[in-house]
Amino acid sequence: MKLPAPLRVGNEGLAFLLELAALAALAWWGWDSAENVALRLLLAVAAPAVAAVVWGLFAAPKARFRVPLAGVLLVKALVFGAAALALLGVDRPVWAAAFAAVALVNTALATADRRAAMHRDA
Repeated sequence: MKLPAPLRVGNEGLAFLLELAALAALAWWGWDSAENVALRLLLAVAAPAVAAVVWGLFAAPKARFRVPLAGVLLVKALVFGAAALALLGVDRPVWAAAFAAVALVNTALATADRRAAMHRDA
């Protein structure tokens, strides 16, 4: 299904906001997960950093390594899933469910649009 241009642009903008929200959720979880300030800082920086590096290597539009669409979807599922679990971990179950639902719909629309473009170009 090819998305109309305005919907594609809006969906891509939402995808970027979801990526930022995932990093924020992971940082929040990291800060909330320990008593020791040094460990809090470490987790608050390391959790989103790991997610950002993995995303940049495999899922970003200009990823360092080109992987099949299934690989990109796996990375997105891991990062967005970790973010949803992080929100659960900071006792925000409604936010976790809403984040997961929006990320799922956003990714499904982007994937359908990408597949339509691949079939059109083939």
